[in-house]
Amino acid sequence: MGLDSKLAEGLDEVDIIIAGGGTAGCIIAGRLAEAEPNLSILVIEGGANNKDVPHIVNPVFYLQNLLPNTKTALFYKGNKAPQLADREPIVPQGGTLGGGSSINFMMYTRAQRSDFDSWKTEGWSADDMYPHLKKLENYHGPGKKEHHGYDGPIHVSDGGFRAKIAEDDFLQAAASHGVPEIEDLQNLEENNGFQRWQRYVSPEGKRQDTAHQYLHPKLEDGKHPNLHVLVESKVVRVLFDNSKRAVGVEYTPNPEFQCVIGLTAHPVKSVKARKLVVVTCGACGTPPVLERSGLGDSKILARAGVPVVEELRGVGKDYQDHHLLLYPYKTNLDPDQTIDRILSGRVDAAELIKNNDKVLGWNAIDISSKLRPTEEEVTALGPEFRAAWDKDFKDLPNRPLMLCGVIQAFLGDPASVPAGQYITTGTYTAYPYSRGHMHITGPKHDDALDFDVGFFNDAHDIDLKKQIWAYKKQREIVRRAKYYRGELAAGHPQFPKGSAAAVQDISEALSDVKDLEYTKEDDAAIEQWLRENVNTTWHCMATCKMAPREEDGVVDANLNVYGVSGLKLADLSIAPANVGANTNNTALVIGEKAADIILAELGATTP
Repeated sequence: MGLDSKLAEGLDEVDIIIAGGGTAGCIIAGRLAEAEPNLSILVIEGGANNKDVPHIVNPVFYLQNLLPNTKTALFYKGNKAPQLADREPIVPQGGTLGGGSSINFMMYTRAQRSDFDSWKTEGWSADDMYPHLKKLENYHGPGKKEHHGYDGPIHVSDGGFRAKIAEDDFLQAAASHGVPEIEDLQNLEENNGFQRWQRYVSPEGKRQDTAHQYLHPKLEDGKHPNLHVLVESKVVRVLFDNSKRAVGVEYTPNPEFQCVIGLTAHPVKSVKARKLVVVTCGACGTPPVLERSGLGDSKILARAGVPVVEELRGVGKDYQDHHLLLYPYKTNLDPDQTIDRILSGRVDAAELIKNNDKVLGWNAIDISSKLRPTEEEVTALGPEFRAAWDKDFKDLPNRPLMLCGVIQAFLGDPASVPAGQYITTGTYTAYPYSRGHMHITGPKHDDALDFDVGFFNDAHDIDLKKQIWAYKKQREIVRRAKYYRGELAAGHPQFPKGSAAAVQDISEALSDVKDLEYTKEDDAAIEQWLRENVNTTWHCMATCKMAPREEDGVVDANLNVYGVSGLKLADLSIAPANVGANTNNTALVIGEKAADIILAELGATTP
């Protein structure tokens, strides 16, 4: 079969089914096929094949994957939330083969040592995970050699293009405001500084998604006839026998890609698994699959009309994300220092591809950071914030409070702003206290979901106060950059008339810059802006966590789902606690770890 949108005749049973062809799923399939070529493996992916799709493989076009009409992303709509100005937040997730690794911002960001250790799970400490972190990467960046891997399938480099003038300017501005440049923030130890960022891009300028790096080579080399990939097909549920053993899955053609003719219900088909089912549908997709399969809180399943196979209260609970705010600025940068000319169509994309222009390998994010406030800044945020800081951060210098990246472009509709060169800073919360949930409301795959993103629902508004601090911090740094020409007003809080913190429109760089002073009214304007604009960072996790069952855990240390057999989970849903990093690296290492666990149980030698 290889790769197709229809199962080959007679392929009604395989050894292992991987339900979900996202970041981790592709890794597991590739590693298993590599170690055990005779093992029959079927990957079922709801999205389309990503092979050589121009806006996937060429990093500079990555924002096309998040447009409302895209076919490469899934858009989950959250419940209306009063603390978010009655908005219904939208959370995009990977909707093509390779999942998030095929459409994300390609930012190479590892978790911190304390993050893995906080999972408190045997075999998953930082020391345990370091070999897997190295195994997956072929590193071309800075830092000490012992901290990185050099033989893995995922290239990590700068892709051959950087906006060096803008990069140097920003880092000098940050240093003048007390935030240093750090050579390598990805060694699991360093913290509180900016770095010249590396990306999941090869030195030749191609995206390093897991489908292209782990799966497609094996599908095409003629040596892995037992590796099968079914695309454009949604997993509905896992099938169990009378002893609660997973014996297969039900799936249905994805109507986004496959036309269904006739008045009958959408066809649901099944395929059997002799050895194992692995669900890897992501933190938003895995809970609905489990609940439709009868695994979850019995009250939720009863409301949805699904018979209980196993009571697991933790399924779909404690959804987490990194809360994101974006702030655009006007600059006097040259056109080659941003991608605004590309996003606005002032440059012909076809010509760039024809000429193999080096800018194709650029994600326009040369700088990012992991940041902590000073003790004075903590105190200024109030006694509740101080209590939270002292409890969870003060004695753990490895933990950043916030992350902040710089995008060399206006990250919005180019038609809404005058032609020019912009930068956009993004501030996102490393360890949010807010919690949400993801549950089904009915037994069918297309029934509405009960999705609460939970943003800003924590006690004492600690998460909101983190973002107030981050807004002021990033703004002071940008104001000190030579290229700064004022804030783009539509992307900043609407400060009261006459406020000293009001946005500026200037024709020359500022000199002798002093920190802005914010009144209570200014802070109220920032808070209102945050509630109206806080968004997802697409870093969904923790909805089926790896923890003891009595602590609402769903899987054990070997990723086995409690109370049933023959079923594992392997995606960001299993993370027991959040990480101070963009989460794709964590999804990658979960895939590598899961593959080793499965191969060990099969008695195979890991590659």
